[in-house]
Amino acid sequence: MIAFAPSDDHKLMIEASQKLSRALASRARETEKSGLPGDLQSAAEELGLGSIHLSEAVGGAGLGLVAGVLLEEEIASGDPAAAFGLGGTGAFALAVSELAPHLGNGATSKPGAVAFGEPRPHRDRGGLSTTASGSVLRGEKAYVLGAERAERFVVFAQVDESKGYDGIGAFLVEKGAGVTVTPRERTLGLDAGSFGGIKLDGARGTALDADPKKIVRFFVKTSLLNAARCVGLARAAVDVTRSYVEQRRAFGKPVAHFQAVAFTVADRAMDVEASRALVWKAAWLWDQNEPQNESEALLASARAISHAHETAMRAGDDAVQLHGGAGFMRDYPVEKYMRDAKQLALYGMPAGCADQLAAAIELGREPSLALVLPWPDSQSTFL
Repeated sequence: MIAFAPSDDHKLMIEASQKLSRALASRARETEKSGLPGDLQSAAEELGLGSIHLSEAVGGAGLGLVAGVLLEEEIASGDPAAAFGLGGTGAFALAVSELAPHLGNGATSKPGAVAFGEPRPHRDRGGLSTTASGSVLRGEKAYVLGAERAERFVVFAQVDESKGYDGIGAFLVEKGAGVTVTPRERTLGLDAGSFGGIKLDGARGTALDADPKKIVRFFVKTSLLNAARCVGLARAAVDVTRSYVEQRRAFGKPVAHFQAVAFTVADRAMDVEASRALVWKAAWLWDQNEPQNESEALLASARAISHAHETAMRAGDDAVQLHGGAGFMRDYPVEKYMRDAKQLALYGMPAGCADQLAAAIELGREPSLALVLPWPDSQSTFL
């Protein structure tokens, strides 16, 4: 198990993605303003960004989560928002693979999106405000990645209102009668992605397997890939900041020679290395595909998700701080890193929910959906 370098195949994949990563970095402001350019979007799709880890049965390359996290980190080091410019097909296909693998390629042949987040909480109970009576859904979903281009959705809704989070179901809903897509929202960061919403008024859906363990697996795997993006962002922030403090001079020497600056850069570099190791270990455990190791994979993933979120936030914040006044200017990328880091922390499973999952496993308790899933009343989940 102990291996600290990618395989030869993984190295080739990383090398192939580095050209795209550099192109993304040079055009990040263009992407932020107008979305992911068509040529870069095509290049990302050719590399398998968002789908390389998925099984061939649902349209992926079947290379596993280790390949997925390696690619996501590399691309995010160029532009953390790039993966979100592809419309969310990866999360949709992953939801299908976990909750309805029998549907296979047929379900993922069209653009899709996952609808979990909501604009407001239910006031009288835990769980979701969107409800399902039989196959009929009513309610409103928010912060849906790729809503405007999706032709079908995996929608999470309340099936049993008396059970709170334990009464959540999942449905495959086609765009059409009873489904209205709301306009794109302007967000703090990740501007390459389009986050909108959908209103459901009598829309009909096909029930998926909403076993709580499968729902947790979906959120954890999606969030682990996002953790790799956090590592890529933090890595880029550290690299840019290191270069800046070596060039900027004060009192006759580079500011990097001052202990407070040097220690901050060193600490953030250590955070990046630690987060990367946690993410790699978790992805490797999932790729072993051994049911008896699922609890270990969940625990490793929870640790990786929580630590990577904190790493990205610290790296983005310190990068702005060490750039001084320049850190607030759009001539430098660090203000974008700080904004993107905050929104990455709200994609999928936030750090607080990952901590809850880790604590439950450490203490030998069955993870409760009420603790593990994001809460509409306090967590806006972008998915």
